[in-house]
Amino acid sequence: MEGAALHRPISCSPLACSRFLFSSPKLAPSFLPKSSVVAARRHHRLSNGSLSRRGLRRFSRLSAAPQSSSLRFGSGHFSSLSTRAVASPPTQPSPEIPGVQDEVAEKLGFEKVSEQFIGECKSKAVLFKHKKTGAEVMSVSNEDENKVFGVVFRTPPKDSTGIPHILEHSVLCGSRKYPLKEPFVELLKGSLHTFLNAFTYPDRTCYPVASTNMKDFYNLVDVYLDAVFFPKCIEDFQTFQQEGWHYELNNPSEDITYKGVVFNEMKGVYSQPDNILGRTAQQALFPDNTYGVDSGGDPNVIPNLTFEEFKEFHLKYYHPSNARIWFYGDDDPNERLRILSEYLDSFDESTAPEESKIAPQKLFSEPVRIVEKYPVGEGGDLKKRHMVCLNWLLSDKPLDLQTELELGFLDYLLLGTPASPLRKALLESGLGDAIVGGGIEDGLLQPQFSIGLKGVSENDIQKVEELIMSTLEKLSVEGFDKDAVEASMNTIEFSLRENNTGSFPRGLSLMLRSISKWIYDMDPFEPLKYEKPLMALKARIAEEGSKAVFSPLIGKFILNNPHRVTIEMQPDPEKASRDEAAEKEILEKVKASMTEEDLAELARATDELKLKQETPDPPEALRTVPSLSLHDIPKEPIRVPTEVGDISGVKVLQHDLFTNDVLYSEVVFDMSSLKQELLPLVPLFCQSLLEMGTKDLTFVQLNQLIGRKTGGISVYPFTSPMRGKQDPCSHIVVRGKSMAGCAEDLFNLMNCVLQEVQFTDQQRFKQFVSQSKARMENRLRGSGHGIAAARMDAKLNVAGWISEQMGGISYLEFLQALEEKVDNNWDEISSSLEEIRKSLLSRKGCLVNMTGDGKTLANTEKFVSKFLDLLPSCSPVETAIWNALLPSNSEAIVIPTQVNYVGKAANLYDTGYQLDGSAYVISKHISTTWLWDRVRVSGGAYGGFCDFDTHSGVFSFLSY
Repeated sequence: MEGAALHRPISCSPLACSRFLFSSPKLAPSFLPKSSVVAARRHHRLSNGSLSRRGLRRFSRLSAAPQSSSLRFGSGHFSSLSTRAVASPPTQPSPEIPGVQDEVAEKLGFEKVSEQFIGECKSKAVLFKHKKTGAEVMSVSNEDENKVFGVVFRTPPKDSTGIPHILEHSVLCGSRKYPLKEPFVELLKGSLHTFLNAFTYPDRTCYPVASTNMKDFYNLVDVYLDAVFFPKCIEDFQTFQQEGWHYELNNPSEDITYKGVVFNEMKGVYSQPDNILGRTAQQALFPDNTYGVDSGGDPNVIPNLTFEEFKEFHLKYYHPSNARIWFYGDDDPNERLRILSEYLDSFDESTAPEESKIAPQKLFSEPVRIVEKYPVGEGGDLKKRHMVCLNWLLSDKPLDLQTELELGFLDYLLLGTPASPLRKALLESGLGDAIVGGGIEDGLLQPQFSIGLKGVSENDIQKVEELIMSTLEKLSVEGFDKDAVEASMNTIEFSLRENNTGSFPRGLSLMLRSISKWIYDMDPFEPLKYEKPLMALKARIAEEGSKAVFSPLIGKFILNNPHRVTIEMQPDPEKASRDEAAEKEILEKVKASMTEEDLAELARATDELKLKQETPDPPEALRTVPSLSLHDIPKEPIRVPTEVGDISGVKVLQHDLFTNDVLYSEVVFDMSSLKQELLPLVPLFCQSLLEMGTKDLTFVQLNQLIGRKTGGISVYPFTSPMRGKQDPCSHIVVRGKSMAGCAEDLFNLMNCVLQEVQFTDQQRFKQFVSQSKARMENRLRGSGHGIAAARMDAKLNVAGWISEQMGGISYLEFLQALEEKVDNNWDEISSSLEEIRKSLLSRKGCLVNMTGDGKTLANTEKFVSKFLDLLPSCSPVETAIWNALLPSNSEAIVIPTQVNYVGKAANLYDTGYQLDGSAYVISKHISTTWLWDRVRVSGGAYGGFCDFDTHSGVFSFLSY
């Protein structure tokens, strides 16, 4: 895009507490380690094609989850309460699951340690030990075609130079069998992987892959095994420079700068207040062990790392004796051991398991308080941009599974839904804008609990601390409402039994769950088995009451626990410039200490590194990377059975699939009749439907009822361009799931949410605005490339403009203005919300989509018919005309961050381009070749890619 630059400073207050992947309402208890979904301080080697334009444009889905307070049933809408609306326990072992004969394992150098059938995931799991090295292997066999492999090393750092993180990047830059610059990228180009990445945790490094194609899966396994055990990087100083850090000098007359992929990645991380808060809290809670430093790397400390230390770290910890290896899926378990033996037999046993052990942190005798500064932009009221968070280390040793499960339920009761008492008390207090702290975090050796607020006035810091403590004390004395406990039990049990990990491979979710104990030399089977501790907890609650279970936990682990760290984060508009000046001063001193010969040598080394980065791999090296042929790829796609029908004049799509007795449903409403000026209110309208009450039910009671009767309901907008059409596809989607026996309740609750919720709670709506503003400010710093993508779309097509109005900078500006309007003109806002409802709710343009087995779908039709009959037959509003685009000039948006996000886009269809399949190949090729080499490898950015949206014709380039 050409045009004059528009310079627009955007002020940012503290960020919303969100997580990079799978950020959803807290449906997983502590029993399922949050590290198995996403760790708050985990670092990824991002695969280049992992972020699509469409994904960047998608909005947060505001899911409703259960809890709290007594309940009145109104007008006979709901069937009598089932004490357990969840799937029946898993069936017992299938005799067809293959295993490894003891003599085969023995011949390949392994001994069987333990074998168990895990009913919860219908799998045969065998723990092997490699006799020569002591490497441990979990071989999980079942009928899942999405096969998963992972190798995990315990990698405790002793400082914040980021050595585990830099090594995680570097080992994938060529190896003994695959001697090219980036086998990882070559795999991205030609693999059918369903997962391909690597993670650095505070104490371990994981290398997982997944694929449904057998040949592809074993190709991935071989490349990863060779990468971790025989990487080129330990002999290649330039890889260390590229992925870690180096001085860059293009000309002796210019200034020296720092470059490096991890260095730049962590600069971005340290620009985000929530990340600064999380790191400060972890290091303060664990001052005496490895968690007291940053495994990802502190940008101020990373340049202290030497190549010798880097090599030594790999030699010490990347050894089979220190490895936990995981296989999962429907492949041959004998072949797994054969592949491993080829690698493991090359090594002897080492002392790494002893040297890598994580020492537990001893508990404090008294609480600690820490005050830190964080960078903010100019403007705004700095007094109301403080953050305060209370953090506890819950135990001086790992907890048993039963206690973990109980704490997980407690965590959900306290914070899991908008109606949860601690979360509700904080948000309704008016003391801050949004929650910080993730509740229970149990992905490390010792569990933690954190909770606080952001957007707090300096004078209210103490009030927030007192509110947290007094609320916990009250809950300890009074206990939780019986209905809240039942709703929590239903929601968590539903989630456990459903085991729906979405597009994330199920085997990888199980691996990360198992590793959370296995890495500390505990039983790797136990975290996979929830049935027994769950039944024990339910029986105990039934016999003793929930207060007897949860009140002692609050007292022991929180209220009477002196190991508490209070973190206060103070906004500092000058911190970013001070940090920048300090870095510049260091680099000036480095240059001043160099002779002319030194500077010339540095400039030569800079050129040499760039030349290597930009020189293609020789053909013979490229040929070493395994790839698939067309014969390896199924010619026929997997087809989802779809039956198109009609109920009450509404199109209904039904998909007859086995879902373990769960009904999945979506009701879609046409948004095209909505007035243009009401579009920015739509996300808040969706949240209001789920978090405000009805005439007969408070929002707490409604929220709780959803939890007791369903697996969750969500409402969100969906907008997309349509190829060949100017008008966009724009809808509101109501999504829900329940057990088949609760289908009537599900559709009754959907109707209740859509038609009976009243938009009358002014203070709650003001909370929604504050929370949404905090989330958007978080996105500005943490996902600036997504903001840029949305902004460019808004300049190029109407669908992009609509999306930007509901999730981009325009939306943030709308929220900033709306905060004042809520106080001064609430009646107008309430009327606008009602107008949105009247514009949307109609059988005209409605679509129902359901998935379940044939019997469930047939039994559900009568409930769908009743739901649709209650809808107005037609919308009272005519189709609106949306014909708006943002001005097509270029923009520079200034935010307080140490990194840049850059985007450029154009509409290819406007040039006359006709869609061809080659466009998909071209986009992927450019992303994984020229852009990867120039933007990431040579330029040092964390990532860069291009994307072609075939619906709109927008071709975009983005870097981050």
